Amino acid sequence: MVIPVHDVNPARRTPWVTYALIAANFVVFLRTPGMAGSLTGGSSLAQLCELRAFMEHWAAVPEELIRLRMPRAVPTGDVGLGPSGPGCVVGPPDYEKYPPLSVLTSMFLHGSWLHLLGNMLFLWVFGNNVEDRLGHVRYVLFYVVCGYAAGYGYALVNPDSGALLMGASGAVAGVLGAYLVLYPKARVWVLVPFLLFLPLRLAAWIVLGLWFVLQAVYSYGAAVTQAGTVAYVAHVVGFLAGMLLAWPLRRGTQPPPEPSRMLWGRQARHHW
Repeated sequence: MVIPVHDVNPARRTPWVTYALIAANFVVFLRTPGMAGSLTGGSSLAQLCELRAFMEHWAAVPEELIRLRMPRAVPTGDVGLGPSGPGCVVGPPDYEKYPPLSVLTSMFLHGSWLHLLGNMLFLWVFGNNVEDRLGHVRYVLFYVVCGYAAGYGYALVNPDSGALLMGASGAVAGVLGAYLVLYPKARVWVLVPFLLFLPLRLAAWIVLGLWFVLQAVYSYGAAVTQAGTVAYVAHVVGFLAGMLLAWPLRRGTQPPPEPSRMLWGRQARHHW
């Protein structure tokens, strides 16, 4: 797996929506119970119970999306003493949850710093050019539609699942799919984890094509073993949705300028 750090593809306008989405994701993460201090150590049982209740309230659940109803019992956020010792209390929900809206709220939830930073890195590198091509308003609609396609795509494949779907991965996957359609030949600087981190400049179709193939393979493996904790199917569906939505725009997109020859991050000098 390669880690993108920068693309050689200048945008014509400031990507305010991309900046706002990244900021909103960080704000929600820092406001999520127990997440802000998760880098410094483990959380207490009370914090874990509060986190479970928060996620159950705002994350999307495939079974709820398909059946349009909530479960009879959810974590309440309290700690209780059960037959096997202390644990999180489960009881009837004291709130109303509209399952289709939970897909939108789930796009801003993340389960860890690594989950958040990974998604935001891909959005930072590739989101600005897709927003530049679509325009601010259409980009917002595009992002939300891809997120919904990813969420419901996963739910249709796993209609009986009670797993919590969270993260911007599905919507960001849509951005990657659109970038592949619009700028397949753009150059992307990536880090390859080989011994140390090896910097390379690759065409976008290689970087994003490899990413998609890995997601497809992982989604198949998770479906076979039923042990996957990452919603790879949502990534695949979001990516395909982004490609389909961007396809009509590909002919009107100017290719990025061919960058000067680069050597290990520095511009090489040519002498004629």
